[in-house]
Amino acid sequence: MSRFLLLLFVFILFCSVTTAQAEMSTTATPPNVVMIFTDDWGYGDLGKFGELNDVKTPHLDALADQGILFTDAYITAPQCSPSRAGLLTGRYQQRFNFDSIPNGPLPRIELTVADRIREAGYRTGMVGKWHLEPNAVCLDWAKKHCPEHIVNRRVRVPFELGLPYYPQARGFNEFFKGELNTYWANFDLDGQNLAAAGEWVQDERFRIDIQTEAGLAFIDRNANRPFFLYLAYYAPHVPLEASEKYLSRFPGDMPERRRTGLAMMNAVDEGVGRLVKRLKEQGIYENTLIMFTSDNGAPLGAQTGKPMNDVLPVGKAGPAWDGSRNDPLTGEKGMLAEGGIRVPMIWSWPGRLPAGKTVSEPVISLDMTATALAAAGLPLAKQLDGEDLLPWLTGEAPAPERSLYWRFWNQAAIRKGDWKLLQTGDGREFLFQIQRDKEERRNLLSEHPEHAAQLRADLAAWCDELDPPGLPDNPLNIQEKGWYEHFFSDTTDSDK
Repeated sequence: MSRFLLLLFVFILFCSVTTAQAEMSTTATPPNVVMIFTDDWGYGDLGKFGELNDVKTPHLDALADQGILFTDAYITAPQCSPSRAGLLTGRYQQRFNFDSIPNGPLPRIELTVADRIREAGYRTGMVGKWHLEPNAVCLDWAKKHCPEHIVNRRVRVPFELGLPYYPQARGFNEFFKGELNTYWANFDLDGQNLAAAGEWVQDERFRIDIQTEAGLAFIDRNANRPFFLYLAYYAPHVPLEASEKYLSRFPGDMPERRRTGLAMMNAVDEGVGRLVKRLKEQGIYENTLIMFTSDNGAPLGAQTGKPMNDVLPVGKAGPAWDGSRNDPLTGEKGMLAEGGIRVPMIWSWPGRLPAGKTVSEPVISLDMTATALAAAGLPLAKQLDGEDLLPWLTGEAPAPERSLYWRFWNQAAIRKGDWKLLQTGDGREFLFQIQRDKEERRNLLSEHPEHAAQLRADLAAWCDELDPPGLPDNPLNIQEKGWYEHFFSDTTDSDK
């Protein structure tokens, strides 16, 4: 072998080893994980979907361009507390009797994603809305723990009894918990330590900006080690509010509730942009898995008979339209129609996931939990209901074949592939082929009885696994009745 060929061989071998080592280093370094969870943000209000021309989400749209946009992403409940319980445990919350808000708090026996990911050496942080502690409507819990604090069927939860359910007792090392201007925290917005067990912090500024600042402070405090951040923005949930900085971006003639909701979502979007910028400044953006979604669809106010009206003062706490929209989907928060449970979802991880990919197969928030834990290098516990989607999304494995399930109030639903069956406790039943009819306008029950029968059996079997077991068998409550009469009055049967 000539000297030239020998040198060339050594050079190629060196480059191959160096490249392999770099690739091993990238994959061996556990990623940071940032889960961004918004509140009552409807499906239509993501610019990347192109459904509405008044929404402004440039940073989220850019995040989708840098990662994966899911068109058929779901949450586990059309209501905030149970959907949060599902996300944070990675389990269908109906398995531990958390179907709706009064079933809280999150049982202390349930492990959270923070509990689990700490086993991989992660520093864990929580910012924003928690809503998994006992609250004013948790009557069953209060009857066992503080019956003397029930007044007129409302619970005045003593702080010392609620504290064991706060983030610091559920796997989070650092926390800045709160919705509006009062926060329970063990660090401040300058990144300085507060009392390790937590103390109250008051901040009168715009709540979304406060929550963004807390997220940035957590990143700065932990940039040199793997971290998990759960950033739960309290937006655009009522009470609606926004600073002039964001309101001024939406001039023109529109309902004030819509203007304010758009401003709040734009503030969250700007916060996402600031988080991405900070991750880049810290040199950790490429190895950070960012996940964005909403806890349920937007409330539109159909139970009042005047959906998306603007007659209520902007500051009214609700129940009322929050200014967000679910276009083109049918239904709203509280329903198992697509508008209640189908939500925007974006994942980005430049070091691992492909860029600019759109996924139309159905996924669910439970997959966020499972994927984050798998990315951290942890084996998936058998109790988890979600799937690690990384092998599929990176082209190493096919999409998972499974059904997705829901049970809420007096409604139950299942989606398997393109088919969705929706039932109510008083005998209403709908079969939809979702890819062709995401608006849920054509009921195919009579045209495809074999699909309906299989889905019906699968849904009943799943409901029998829950606590308490069984399909709903009660008539619709007054809210549900108003919703179904409004949204499904013009649904056609396939035999008509």
